[in-house]
Amino acid sequence: MDRARFADRRAHGVIDIQRGDDALKAISHGGFWALVATFEGAVTAIRFAVVERAGVERGERTAPRWTPLDGTWTSSLDETAYVSAVAEVRERIAAGFVYQVNVCRVLQHELSDDADLDGLDLLVRQGNPAPHGSRIRCDAAGIDLVCASPELYLRRAGGRLVTRPIKGTAPTPELMLPKDHAENVMIVDLMRNDLSGVCEPGTVSVDELCVTEAHPGLVHLVSTVSGRLRTGVEWPEIVGATFPPGSVSGAPKSSALTTIGDLEPVPRGPYCGAIGWVDGDTGTAELAVGIRTFWADRDEQSVRRLSFGTGAGITWHSDPAGEWRETELKAARLIGLAAGTVTP
Repeated sequence: MDRARFADRRAHGVIDIQRGDDALKAISHGGFWALVATFEGAVTAIRFAVVERAGVERGERTAPRWTPLDGTWTSSLDETAYVSAVAEVRERIAAGFVYQVNVCRVLQHELSDDADLDGLDLLVRQGNPAPHGSRIRCDAAGIDLVCASPELYLRRAGGRLVTRPIKGTAPTPELMLPKDHAENVMIVDLMRNDLSGVCEPGTVSVDELCVTEAHPGLVHLVSTVSGRLRTGVEWPEIVGATFPPGSVSGAPKSSALTTIGDLEPVPRGPYCGAIGWVDGDTGTAELAVGIRTFWADRDEQSVRRLSFGTGAGITWHSDPAGEWRETELKAARLIGLAAGTVTP
């Protein structure tokens, strides 16, 4: 059954699917939509007929049992290749081409045709609760994902736009490095610039800077940037000014995207994109950065697979081996839940 679950609402009954520029126009003019944008910029909006405030969904307590994925997970970049990519980013920083780049890898495991991600969703909610978690399934749109994102890409309400970039990750607050704080400040400056493109002059502000937030198994540094939208600005302009999120690309964004294209061997897909909901009737929305996200699809041979992305922000002060360990830290709990090695 096609449906969507977000932190505070549920939806079912698909009545429309829009893609690309048409999707961004459609969500600006009425209806409740689930939105998934890949990091590469492919946008899908799914309109639902029935929207309910979150509660215990019928049948939720008896969600399909998740069979642990106890085989081998492959990585688009192994440790040697990832460390080499970090070294290349540092060389480009030294040359003045870029200041910071988020380098990511995609983990994959074969998935049986009858595996239902509803079971995984329940495990993730129990074992890794997240403020921007969601579950979206729409067979006609080819979307089947479970998101446990801790990061807000955009919230729209009352004419204001808010973003909460995460930069800086450690097992505990005491292990956070000066590099993490510098990285966060750099991305905050980028996000201020992005919001300035669609907000009233003088209204963009940094409301919180480098606040420590605890999440399952780790801590992050989180900042909050907001602004008042200019009259008449809608989703095509908002996404055009702010996407992909600065925290998962880098600075300057154009140079970071060029570097990502050079170093990452596979598309990120919904990982590091945008996942969430838009209510075109009320002019409200909440979109997460698509991190800590599982998605199911098929490869070129039509073999079903489950994918999960993980990455780290690279600066001149990055230790290549340390950045690899950060990608492992970010993936460990959620991959463990899927593999059955971590209990909720």
